[in-house]
Amino acid sequence: MLQTILGNHLQPMRVLLSAFGILLSTASARADSPNIVLILADDLGHADTSLVEGSDVSMPHLDRLAAEGITFTQAYAMGAECTPSRTALLTGRYAQRQLGLECAIGTGNVGRYDDAIALAEQGQLGLKSESATLAPLLQSAGYRTAIFGKWHLGYEPHFSPLKQGFDEFVGFLGGNVEYFEHFELSDIPAYVSGTEPIEREGYLTDLITEDALAFLDRTSAGETPFFLYLPHAAPHFPFQAPEDGDKPTPTSKTWTDGTRDTYRKMLLSLDQAIGAVLQKLDELSLAENTIVIFASDHGAMKPGSNAPFRDYKGTLFEGGIRVPLAIRWPSRISAGEIRNEPVTLMDLNPTLLNAAEALPEAYHSDGLDLLDPAAPIPAQRDLFWRARRGDRTWRAARSGDWKYVSKQESGETETWLFELGKDPTESANLIDSEIGQATE
Repeated sequence: MLQTILGNHLQPMRVLLSAFGILLSTASARADSPNIVLILADDLGHADTSLVEGSDVSMPHLDRLAAEGITFTQAYAMGAECTPSRTALLTGRYAQRQLGLECAIGTGNVGRYDDAIALAEQGQLGLKSESATLAPLLQSAGYRTAIFGKWHLGYEPHFSPLKQGFDEFVGFLGGNVEYFEHFELSDIPAYVSGTEPIEREGYLTDLITEDALAFLDRTSAGETPFFLYLPHAAPHFPFQAPEDGDKPTPTSKTWTDGTRDTYRKMLLSLDQAIGAVLQKLDELSLAENTIVIFASDHGAMKPGSNAPFRDYKGTLFEGGIRVPLAIRWPSRISAGEIRNEPVTLMDLNPTLLNAAEALPEAYHSDGLDLLDPAAPIPAQRDLFWRARRGDRTWRAARSGDWKYVSKQESGETETWLFELGKDPTESANLIDSEIGQATE
């Protein structure tokens, strides 16, 4: 049954946000509506934070954030690459509901499998504005919205964050840019303010933080709640630490070269950015009623670490899709809570919209509210993934403790079945001995 479900195309999304805009155009946020800060790391592995015992990384500001809220020990991205994961986050739906977004959009606006290639040729490869829900619904409910950092959901102006419910955008359009000179390995000027190319001096993590702090300063003066989305570049390649500005500029041959030492320095810089945002919220007396979330968009590639889980970014083994996730909301969440049920980044969409009371009646999500005490997340939850690139297709399904994985490529198919409760590292393939679990 799982194989049958995964082989079928998911039904197209039917939410019409144009109707939402009419219904909510006169809405205003409540006086006690929470502010929202969503910090998303890029390619950060499960063991690349100090939230995991035995990690060689120190991130004291992230530790503080987690200690003051909830840490989720079984959090999943809904894609093993950037674009599908971010699609699921901002739509609250499986990325497969958006044609062409099951694989990361290639540098220079390149499609990487049949549907994506066809859409790129038509100038239509990206997240359609009518499919986004998180920022548009918050904006319609009276929130001031901003994104500073990585987009990776379409290069063309009609896919701009400004068309997706964000009032402000400064950042880069593709999957990665050089941290000091802010270019990507294509002819497209990828670093923009709004839709216009810009030139700035500075280390990218610092610039994203600078923009965030300025937004908080000017937004806190009013009575409008805000949604601040900070999708950082770090620690995605090119692997450049803050002190590497005088080193040779990476080239196409060295773009993905990196050491663990440089990687840790990038994470320390990211942690300092988290600390700066938390400090600013304290200074502005906003911390108590601000939801702050930290997560990664999927697992790491080397030199990142997904330990103890199997494999890396791009696969549907646990190492490709397990991510750190922490949520702080002092006025509503008790400090130090640990939750072990399977949750996803897709769940953040209904969670935040419910917290803001910004859900219209017609809204539908494939995710669940993580903070609703009346509807706890089931421990025996069913989750599905599919990832395509070229002629390769990964499929996976988790049902309770059982997880099925398949990989089709070049006419060959491999399948695996794991019992995660007993084997979280996916070491023992039970597909032959437990075939009944794979077909139920």
